[in-house]
Amino acid sequence: MADSLLMSLDELVQAVKGTVLYASPASKNGFSSVTTDSRKVVTGSLFVALPGSTQDGHNYIESAFSSGAAVVLMQEDRIQDYKDRAVEGAQKQEAAVIAVPNTLLALQEAAKTYLDKFPRLLRIGITGSSGKTTVKELTAAILRQEKKVIMNEGNLNSETGLPLSVFSVRAEHQIGVFEMGMNRQGEIAELAAVLRPHIALITNIGTAHIGILGSKDNIAKEKKAIFSQFNGKELGLIPEYDTYADFLARDVNGQVKWYGPRSTPLFGGGRNLGLDGIELLWGGKTIRIALAGQHNILNALAASALAENAGASIEAVYNGLSSVKPLFGRGEIFKGPITLIRDCYNANPESTIAAIEFCDDLNWSGKRIYVIGSMLELGTDSEAEHRRVASVLSHSKADVIFLFGAETECMQEVLRTNAKAKVWHTTDMELLKKELASAVSEGDLVLLKGSRGVALERLTDVVKSQGV
Repeated sequence: MADSLLMSLDELVQAVKGTVLYASPASKNGFSSVTTDSRKVVTGSLFVALPGSTQDGHNYIESAFSSGAAVVLMQEDRIQDYKDRAVEGAQKQEAAVIAVPNTLLALQEAAKTYLDKFPRLLRIGITGSSGKTTVKELTAAILRQEKKVIMNEGNLNSETGLPLSVFSVRAEHQIGVFEMGMNRQGEIAELAAVLRPHIALITNIGTAHIGILGSKDNIAKEKKAIFSQFNGKELGLIPEYDTYADFLARDVNGQVKWYGPRSTPLFGGGRNLGLDGIELLWGGKTIRIALAGQHNILNALAASALAENAGASIEAVYNGLSSVKPLFGRGEIFKGPITLIRDCYNANPESTIAAIEFCDDLNWSGKRIYVIGSMLELGTDSEAEHRRVASVLSHSKADVIFLFGAETECMQEVLRTNAKAKVWHTTDMELLKKELASAVSEGDLVLLKGSRGVALERLTDVVKSQGV
């Protein structure tokens, strides 16, 4: 048991500057896992009770102790309402309760302190408006050819996801690859303070989350905060092709390198292979990568440049990139009587336009059916950005366009004025399923593209069943 412990109780209290409300002798050993979800508590867990707007984690402290929590962090402003029950639960389970001013910040501070236990770990941070997860997966695939690598799973890249992921680091790991996302102003700076990356890469500056930050200038400032913990020795990698490249490189307290088709020496070019993926020439070697779309050439280039600066060999780049497969909802291609492109894990104007252009570029004899879902978190720019995508759609090769979600309603005017395709809109998923089922036939190409919140993957079975 002792070997699996992450931090002792004393180390945790010191890291979070907490007040011990109760601690049994057994709890002094500390904890062996961390969660903010009481349903994921196991014996030995640290449960961090986060005060949410819809669900308050403090309501689940007793449940956490019943499931075996060794330590609970609770917020000081909840003491009056929850202290007695929390202490009683800790006494029953021979556990501990610690009060802190802010449980989210305490989680982040605990993660930061935990990382200090691994001074030899090379820490890599990745952020940007799009491509973060793909670049992370590609980078980790390369580096794993020669090193022990840890990364945040899925898209655990948020104010809670990143620190929780940090607790997965173990002594055998040599490199940590972590993506960093944001849903509010100041979040990247907070995550940078936890990770303190030795190498940090920005994929691009787009309009994702513009509804939160208000402008692309503000998005660029937010993403640039990934460099905020640099002390002169670190390396920042910046895309040469981005319009904000000069701004991102300015006044960085560390080394800055450009990456891109012109400034990465080992890159010899890339080629779009349509549904079969992409091809990359790296260090004289031709690499076939099972990720479709021109944009993935830039993602592969970013990962290769990042891995090279982390010490990867040409062979590692070749073997790593060759091994990668698409993640759920991110450019997945299902070939069959009806070919389905499922790209609905996330969506912003840039990625949606890229998906449309990819489908347009395919040599296709059957119908092209594009299902476009709402792009969320665009704020006051939502209508303008949806209309911008509609303008691209109106000149696309689509034969049928299905629009789904309230935010896409404004696209109809642009499309019905300019597009030759049949256009149909709804906010009813069941109705969309019926209409799509009647529209598709053998030999068709179907694109599903929308934000995570509209869950267009629900149409997968509809498409596949029509091709049987």
